[in-house]
Amino acid sequence: MNGLPATRAPRSLQTRLLLAVLALVLLAWASAAALTWHEAEDEVGELLDAHLAQTAALLRLQPLDALDDDQLNEASELDKHQHHVVFQLWHEDQLLARSKNAPEEPLTARRKRGFADSEVAGHAWRVFVTPGRESDVRILVGEQQAVRQDIVLASVKGMLKPLAWALPLLALGIWWVVRGLVRPLRQLGGAVAQRQPQSLAPLPTAGVPPEVLPLVAALNALFERMAELLAAERQFTADAAHELRTPIAGIRMQAQVAQGATQDAERAQALAATVRGCDRATRLVEQLLQLARLDADAEATDAPPTDLAEVARTLAGELASTAKARGQQLALDLAGPTPVPLAEPLARVLLRNLLDNALRYSADGAQVQLHIGPATPGGAAQLCVQDSGPGLPDADIARLGERFFRVLGTGQSGSGLGWSIVQRIARLHGLRVQVDRSPALGGLRVAITWP
Repeated sequence: MNGLPATRAPRSLQTRLLLAVLALVLLAWASAAALTWHEAEDEVGELLDAHLAQTAALLRLQPLDALDDDQLNEASELDKHQHHVVFQLWHEDQLLARSKNAPEEPLTARRKRGFADSEVAGHAWRVFVTPGRESDVRILVGEQQAVRQDIVLASVKGMLKPLAWALPLLALGIWWVVRGLVRPLRQLGGAVAQRQPQSLAPLPTAGVPPEVLPLVAALNALFERMAELLAAERQFTADAAHELRTPIAGIRMQAQVAQGATQDAERAQALAATVRGCDRATRLVEQLLQLARLDADAEATDAPPTDLAEVARTLAGELASTAKARGQQLALDLAGPTPVPLAEPLARVLLRNLLDNALRYSADGAQVQLHIGPATPGGAAQLCVQDSGPGLPDADIARLGERFFRVLGTGQSGSGLGWSIVQRIARLHGLRVQVDRSPALGGLRVAITWP
């Protein structure tokens, strides 16, 4: 035990849907019960109030001198049938008659005709007051509020009891319906679980509900992208193996020549060729690793700003010896600090590949210019590399960026991965790449503009 609280497993969609629907049903049922109680209370109150008024009217029709002592002091015929209704006859402050269940205290102090609510003998009463036929006589007919509540409760029970018995059946029906509604999701999960790991075939869409169809379509689109990615990776692996086979075979051949050489000059020449083959293989492996890292880090696009001009000055110093060895001129045109939202390592890779291609495929004594600054006054940042080399026809420009594509007849070794790396960085960061012929130098011109 590590002392950490156990994480509760999330409820299934079926359980959450079922609980939500049942909660709504119970809430609706409770609201209906409360409304029914309120309506029943009003209806029963009006009915019983009318009964009190009717009882008072019947008592008012009987003259007092027509009632004997037994009738005045004991229950009347009305009291025998309606034991919960009591009455009192008062002459001023003197009790003339009352039913056997009536208290001796006045049911209410009200003297005018009408209804009143009172508290007498520890009970709450609903009382109707009416004057008698004789002057100064009051007839009080009352009923306990508790009796009224019992009548209301009995009425509401009679109405809600069938609904209460129906609740379990309703819950069972809701469970059955919800289970049927989520069946397509369970079937979809089962179909995905039964697939082989290498299977990227699309899921069937026949019979899929419209609500689930977007999920199936998204999964099929994901499978399609994964299939394209795997196909591209297989092709990349095959091409990389083929490209590595050439320098490795050359290195092996030159090593064999050096082993069999009988003269120092021949051995030195073979060893120099071996070193050049090793350098070529090393560069190819570095470019493959760069491209692989870019593919694996497709979502890592956030980085602190990098001064593109500073990176350009550093790279120009590193490539100066290479350009000088071939009599080439590398000129920088920097408009000042140019911060761009690109990680510094990626900025170095981007610039180095552009400058390396320009120097490599330009003739000896060629000119290479690098301009960094805003594309327009106050506009977005732009870098532009142009050279005085032979340039490229439109058909070859359209194929730039294809992995391992090389223009034949240049006399230079290479793998064609430099442009793939440039295009990949541009796609990841939304950069616009434009390739055409340089109007100033006549060779190739590459312009990359930040959004």
